[in-house]
Amino acid sequence: MRIRDNIEAKKAWRAHVSRVKVLPKEYQIVYKEIQKYLFKVGPVEVSNGLLAEILNFFEEGVVAGKGVLEVTGTDVAAFCDDLLDDSKIEEI
Repeated sequence: MRIRDNIEAKKAWRAHVSRVKVLPKEYQIVYKEIQKYLFKVGPVEVSNGLLAEILNFFEEGVVAGKGVLEVTGTDVAAFCDDLLDDSKIEEI
């Protein structure tokens, strides 16, 4: 990775984190747990990747006035597993 690519990746990550910080607290907590889970199971892209999709999904939930567990369901680990399964299907 070139230095410029590294700088751009850091800018994208900072912008992503800024969007997360604007979410309501309950969404932030669940997002961070999902992020930890996904980082443990493998590489995850920020821009145009799974984390960006989750963040967009959460922002839509906030706009719709839904609680975070209304968006993810009560089993957040199952929600993550379903996302991973869906993303593997899209790669094929």
